Amino acid sequence: MITIALPDQQMCDRLAPQLPDVNLIVWGAADGAPPQHVDLAVLGYLGASSALGSFEGLDVAALQSQSLGYDGVADRLPAGITYCNAVGVHEASSAELAVGLIIAEQRGFPEHFANQQTGSWNQHEHPGVAGNTVIIVGAGGVGNQIADKLAPFEANVVRVARTNRSDARGAIQSMDALPSLLAKADVVAIAVPLSDDTTRLVDAEFLATMKPGALLVNVSRGKVVDTDALVAAASAGHVRAALDVTDPEPLPSDHPLWSTPGITITPHIGGYTSAMHARVDAVVREQARRLHAGEPLAHVVVEAR
Repeated sequence: MITIALPDQQMCDRLAPQLPDVNLIVWGAADGAPPQHVDLAVLGYLGASSALGSFEGLDVAALQSQSLGYDGVADRLPAGITYCNAVGVHEASSAELAVGLIIAEQRGFPEHFANQQTGSWNQHEHPGVAGNTVIIVGAGGVGNQIADKLAPFEANVVRVARTNRSDARGAIQSMDALPSLLAKADVVAIAVPLSDDTTRLVDAEFLATMKPGALLVNVSRGKVVDTDALVAAASAGHVRAALDVTDPEPLPSDHPLWSTPGITITPHIGGYTSAMHARVDAVVREQARRLHAGEPLAHVVVEAR
């Protein structure tokens, strides 16, 4: 019988009736050595990837993350352990937040909330979403979900990725076209994984190329944006921004990003909704099926070495 370790009793209670032929235990590396060989250990959701080193020397074959991103994992993962990310868990919720931030900023919600505190009735035009051009940088799961969710709002959506290609949703522009696209975009949504190529992709030059008054939305990783450059560009009134991720993170309470005009911040909650639980359970069930069938695990991003 295969053994799967789960991070909490609630997940165990949900999965036990669905996986009667799996030995489910509640265990994490912080508990010390596991009571037996673990075929797959499901990590906790928040902050788990930073503690990968604690699995060093433990009898664990593979780790299943509850997160989609895996930046830095290869550097911290102990030898002999496979690492899988959580594809299909957070894409819809992260895109939901991105679209919510776009609508909130384009319809002036932060201003209206502030006016409510003072009882100010201040009517004036806002750009809205319909008819506006939204560039989505990243054509993976989150980027494509953002595009799908924006379609009913009648935005002009342009997707950008590393290469120029087409898929079932239509054309994808290459990164080479990005400078000319930025100059025309009303909204730029960032949905790329963090890598050497994307670290500080949004730098001073990127921001200067954006259309004056345009909105930057980041639901990827904080380090994709040069924070100092963004503070400077927003302080000058050139761009606005809605950020679910920041650099550094967590953002210190005295960081200038909090008080920079034109910037809205949410605390990295893109995928953190009640929808994730059933989706994580589905990932674990599929991994259990694969283990029983002797098939490779799904969504392996770092192979055991």
